[in-house]
Amino acid sequence: MNYTEEAVRFGCGGSTLLGVLARPETDAETGVIVVVGGPQYRVGSHRQFVLLSRQLASSGYAVLRFDYRGMGDSEGMQRTFDTVSTDVAAAIGILQNQVPSVKRIALWGLCDGASAALLYFHETHDPRVSGLCLLNPWVRSVASLAKTQVKHYYSRRLLQKEFWYKLISGKVALRAMVDFVQKTRLAASSANQHSSDKQPFQKRMAAAWCAFPGDILLLLSGEDYTAKEFLEVASTDDSWKGALTHPSLARFDLQSADHTFSSDALRASVANLTLEWLTVVASQHDK
Repeated sequence: MNYTEEAVRFGCGGSTLLGVLARPETDAETGVIVVVGGPQYRVGSHRQFVLLSRQLASSGYAVLRFDYRGMGDSEGMQRTFDTVSTDVAAAIGILQNQVPSVKRIALWGLCDGASAALLYFHETHDPRVSGLCLLNPWVRSVASLAKTQVKHYYSRRLLQKEFWYKLISGKVALRAMVDFVQKTRLAASSANQHSSDKQPFQKRMAAAWCAFPGDILLLLSGEDYTAKEFLEVASTDDSWKGALTHPSLARFDLQSADHTFSSDALRASVANLTLEWLTVVASQHDK
């Protein structure tokens, strides 16, 4: 199927944002907003967002990838992933304005782009959002990072004969053992406590995930600490209880993948899994 690409400019909080809309030749009922992780702009690492948008558009889905305020070619002050819900809302509005046939929106995000998608739903409960495609969601905290490192790095390191040989021979500094002890203490601590009245973003993400009535696609990289950290938190933190058994969750683990899916083959896998998921979701709505 043929598609066209065009630049679109739209307003948000007094600033002008720029995006690129990939429009299929036929009317699309499902639109995709690429929620960019940061600090990054609409092209994505290894041009992933460009290639993904074109493949989805060629299969009948309208896709908008855009720059937040303060990033890329958009005006305004730069902001963090947990303060972009107004930008996402503006992007959804312009997509539906440009492609009036779009009835449903899927938010697609990698790393803190995935986090921003969940935070958007937590803040708005936008009924237009029927799907979330989340890749290696960012849930980083001091305690969760320490726990992940202890589980996936130090525990493996301590089982290696070479480590103990280097330690005894003085080739491994005592600092390495001190670091291990500190990480263990952090992992066991309540380091997630916050003095602010506002819930930490991880808990807001969890609330959004568990309350989301639509479909969720979760893609996780096997060679990525961000993905491992997410799984650790989602499996052990009470606020995420039941998240990984969400009734409409489709999960795929790409064992050889790094954080940004940096090879052609990995990016193709991500695009194909996204397309297959969108097709299934769209068919369910058409029944």
